[in-house]
Amino acid sequence: MTSDSSKQRLIAIAAVVIVLLLGANVFLLINNSKQKADNTELSANLDNAEKLKVELEKQYYESLSELEEMKGSNEELNALIDEQKMELEEQKNQISRLLADNKNLGSIRRQMKDLKRQADGYVAEIQQLKEENEELRGETVRLAAQSDSLSNDLAYRTQENQELNNAKAVLTSEKEALSMENDKLSTKVTAASAIRVENISVEGMKTRSNGNATDKKRAKNVEYLKICFDAMPNRVTAPGMENFYVRIINPVGETLSAEELGSGVLRDNSNGEQVRFTKVKEAEYSNAQEQLCTNWTPNIPFAAGKYDVQIYNKGYLTGSTTFILK
Repeated sequence: MTSDSSKQRLIAIAAVVIVLLLGANVFLLINNSKQKADNTELSANLDNAEKLKVELEKQYYESLSELEEMKGSNEELNALIDEQKMELEEQKNQISRLLADNKNLGSIRRQMKDLKRQADGYVAEIQQLKEENEELRGETVRLAAQSDSLSNDLAYRTQENQELNNAKAVLTSEKEALSMENDKLSTKVTAASAIRVENISVEGMKTRSNGNATDKKRAKNVEYLKICFDAMPNRVTAPGMENFYVRIINPVGETLSAEELGSGVLRDNSNGEQVRFTKVKEAEYSNAQEQLCTNWTPNIPFAAGKYDVQIYNKGYLTGSTTFILK
């Protein structure tokens, strides 16, 4: 081979080498630029992640501090706050794991905003509950004061009622005493107003065929009894209608009576006993001595023997006598 050919061949080889070297340099230059860009982006992402981590820690602990400050003496609210703190911690740990992977910073920012809203919502909820508790506490105090007032009023009313009952008992006792006294006085007045009778006479009578009546001494001849008596004056008794109850007791101690002839029962005010009477004589009393008469016609034979006659006025025995039928 000639020297010119060898020279040209070397030149060609050198040209190829130069071209290859230039290509390699271009490739390295481009690759280096891309790596720098990637490094820059990675560095920027790392900076943003660190910033987000710091911001997350700050936001989390501020929320914890705010919730902790809202604790008080209410055990139920304190338990709710602890529960909310645990939920915030769980949310914060979840975001921290995403930051460790350094992925999707946009999603992380949204979750941090959600965490902030959640923490603010917890604080607002606790604040509302505390206000409601304060209102309830105030209402409880008011009701307690009202209850005390009612209790005091009830005690006063109870004492007042007791005093009234005591006064009523005293008045009732006094009323009963007065009533008893009035009864006694009324009894005395009634007894004093009873009209005394005198000159009591009883005759056995029989009506003749001519219509005239004649007195008889023998029981078998007597058709009826004629009872007369004098009603005496009484200054405490006003004039007016008066009833005189005639009681005829036969020889065996029985009161002559017949319901269809006006017999009945009266109360003896001197002893409270019930007394059967034979007949009542109703008369206009003028408060002057006056003879009153009445007949007893039983339409049955009379027994022989001694008879007692009693006359009552206003429930008191005011006169009596005896007579004999042979």
